[in-house]
Amino acid sequence: MTGVAEQLKTDALVAETGRDQAPQPAATRSEAPTAVIVEHLTKRFVVGRKKKPVVAVNDVSLTIARGEIYGVLGANGSGKSTLIRLMSTLLTLDEGRVEVFGHDIVRDEMAVKRLINRVSVDAAFFKKLSPHENLTYAARLYGLDARLAKQDAIRILARLGIGEKRLGRPLEQMSRGMQQKVAIARALLTSPVLMLLDEPTTGLDPRSKLEVQSFIEELRDTHDATIVLTTHDLDEAERLCDRIALLNDGRIVEEDTPAGLKAMVAERYGMEPTLESAFMRFTGRSLDEDLEEDEKDDDDE
Repeated sequence: MTGVAEQLKTDALVAETGRDQAPQPAATRSEAPTAVIVEHLTKRFVVGRKKKPVVAVNDVSLTIARGEIYGVLGANGSGKSTLIRLMSTLLTLDEGRVEVFGHDIVRDEMAVKRLINRVSVDAAFFKKLSPHENLTYAARLYGLDARLAKQDAIRILARLGIGEKRLGRPLEQMSRGMQQKVAIARALLTSPVLMLLDEPTTGLDPRSKLEVQSFIEELRDTHDATIVLTTHDLDEAERLCDRIALLNDGRIVEEDTPAGLKAMVAERYGMEPTLESAFMRFTGRSLDEDLEEDEKDDDDE
């Protein structure tokens, strides 16, 4: 990590505990201090003058430990991306509060932004520029040393399967999977202590998906990062997440470890002990179901 990123991590820990702490091994993650606190979070959107506001996130409360990969599993339109945008300060809160490593995201917005980064399913780039040029531009915006940032970017991209020979090619000539890997590398330039990953592997080919998933595990285990991962990929959630929140209509309807959710649905309801069974039972929906379809139908009437 860069010196700036290390100092940011130290500042976060000092703000949280009042003293410096060494990174904790994975074995002690259950005893780790709290990274994120979300209390009674609500967000509404006005969709028309004659319609009631749509409640995208509805009274959500959760706590995430430092070093945890916390999954948010939900169908399309369930509020996953809105929740991530609220936590990343991209949207304002209507009700409730969010705290990141001791910093309130409203009162201490700039401090929070220095500690987090976000990767979305539709990351934006200058498509005419190369990965190297996009990452250099991002490094300057972040106030990073360009030379060190380039070295970090090359190392990260190599780990994700993108060699130096491809760094000069315009992004518009690269596959969506390659572009998503560049987005992850860009987010990691600041060595954030909290990574918000909004469906980072959606649309990737199987090999790229596995490479990104392995890298997410590596981030958690070697860089002491806390990760919030939204997904509708059951296998991905089971592989990566320490705990999973099932989101439906903007509400958390159940939360537990992958093993806990499977055991719960088997013991309580006699269903097959799978995440798919748990999701179907607790939400009453399929992961492929589009929850916005009803609203679109109403618009057509």
